[in-house]
Amino acid sequence: MRVVVPQELAEGERRVAVVPDTAARLIAAGCSLAVQAGAGLGAFVSDEDLAARGAQISTDRAGLLAEADVVLSVQPLGSDDVEHLRAGSVSLSFLQPWVHGDVIRAMAARSVTAFSLDLVPRISRAQSMDALSSQALAAGYRAVILAAEAAPRMFPMFMTAAGTVPPAKVLVLGAGVAGLQAIATARRLGAVVSAYDVRAAAADEVRSLGASFLDLGLETQEGAGGYARVQSEEFLAAQRRILGEHIAAADVVITTAAVPGRPAPRLVTAEMVHGMRPGSVIVDLGAEGGGNCELTRAGETVEVGGVSVIGPRGAPSSVPANASALYARNVANLLTLMLHDGAFAPDWDDEIVTGCCVTREGQVLIS
Repeated sequence: MRVVVPQELAEGERRVAVVPDTAARLIAAGCSLAVQAGAGLGAFVSDEDLAARGAQISTDRAGLLAEADVVLSVQPLGSDDVEHLRAGSVSLSFLQPWVHGDVIRAMAARSVTAFSLDLVPRISRAQSMDALSSQALAAGYRAVILAAEAAPRMFPMFMTAAGTVPPAKVLVLGAGVAGLQAIATARRLGAVVSAYDVRAAAADEVRSLGASFLDLGLETQEGAGGYARVQSEEFLAAQRRILGEHIAAADVVITTAAVPGRPAPRLVTAEMVHGMRPGSVIVDLGAEGGGNCELTRAGETVEVGGVSVIGPRGAPSSVPANASALYARNVANLLTLMLHDGAFAPDWDDEIVTGCCVTREGQVLIS
């Protein structure tokens, strides 16, 4: 079975779907591996390192795709790339089916079997394949580094002969993987951290990292798979009203709230931003989903009354070496689950396989 890894073409995407360790693992599992020349350079993975582990390196992107049995990528293939795929071939990527409907329909039309890492079920058996979590970890870390760079205040407390420098106050909204990593990183830098999540179960995890948990006295909003469920406008209005005073007191606000397949929930209004002190910073990890903050613009930093609102795009790509290593392992774990004696032979009764399959036998399997 021929596994192919093309170069990522999306703007700003520096990750790659294979690293030397996973290349060796796939080859040991009976696959042949071909990688487009330069595919790993953004993540500091050289062609030479991949070739040393048995990968073939090619400059012919169209030829690679045309001969592929399985294509591994971070971002979904473009419609032009899909035209080169053979019927019956397989694609594994962050397909984001609620965004890339045109690509999904093109794959179905070509009878390509497509799997989306976004949809891997959150069950214990699938933890090693959970790329959303591994990339959220990188994003949460990066959010704090961005905030520390932009803030005019130092994060730790200092006691000096010239007086005491108080620690920065950091508020993290959303205590999933990204939020918990943001809490841990901000705490390591010496900030005083508080956090809020609509899921009451997150409180113990927040406190275990040394942060305080904000109890707004609202009904818990936990949905399937451990994610937050979609909230009503009445709930969001009450949430925003109570959160406003906590946001005004913070030096840094990091927002990480997301509901899979839906726009990012709006947590921070323009009025809240105007209520923050000049020099305060907001880092909105929901920027690409429309933003947790009303004033966020994806890929930009907006200055409002001395407050910086940062909307990073592709935060995990800014730490591409580690993010790629984690993602490549997630992909290899998912693919090897579906291999038997080096051939692609998925168990269609396995909830992991069916849970993340988006197209099969010419049909789109999600609504």
